[in-house]
Amino acid sequence: MTQVAVITGAGSGIGRAVAVDLLEAGYAVVLAGRRADRLAETAALAPGESLPVPTDVADPDSVRALFEQVRTRYGRVDVLFNNAGLNAPGTVGELSLEDWRRVIDINLTGSFLCAQEAFKLMRDQDPQGGRIINNGSISAHSPRPASPAYTASKHAITGLTKSISLDGRPYRIACGQIDIGNAGTDLTDRMVKGVPQANGTVAPEPVFDVRHVATAVRQMAALPLDTNVQFMTIMATNMPFVGRG
Repeated sequence: MTQVAVITGAGSGIGRAVAVDLLEAGYAVVLAGRRADRLAETAALAPGESLPVPTDVADPDSVRALFEQVRTRYGRVDVLFNNAGLNAPGTVGELSLEDWRRVIDINLTGSFLCAQEAFKLMRDQDPQGGRIINNGSISAHSPRPASPAYTASKHAITGLTKSISLDGRPYRIACGQIDIGNAGTDLTDRMVKGVPQANGTVAPEPVFDVRHVATAVRQMAALPLDTNVQFMTIMATNMPFVGRG
């Protein structure tokens, strides 16, 4: 039976890399994201069965419509990669309430809404069960300067991951988290040029090939449901994370 995966934020970056990898591995992949044109670009990058579904993960109606399409087309979901997210830089003293809410709505509430719909489908399908993988980020452990909303959302993702793990046990639903540091995407190009450090300096940081993230997610997804990677950290070896600050 073909495995069905739903990936949010599939129009670019990490989400696109994971989608391409899973398509090449033989999954049917549902591509969720805001922009239909970017989802179509992702679908064209690999052979296999893909279903692009423009989705706003912060909108409950949009998320319900996404999973209704999954239910109608496939009748089940085996993997959800909760990847959609954004940042709004600014210190605690500078960040607007509007930006705070936008980050929390997408990064945290969006992950909850997608997990909730996936959970219900996994619980009720036959055979029962599935796997939810949340993108936590290195910021789930340690913040960068001027990132209160992003850091708070990613710390909260860790709590969400643990709660889903417990709630999913009776239904063969496994939940794990991958914390990623400096994967090479358009968003991390600035790392090479130099980014603010905790000591007030600006310094370049190494990045690594985003395809290694995709490989890691696929390995997590491929495990039998009685086995789980609860937390994985994957990062550029020499990035200033261990001992940050």
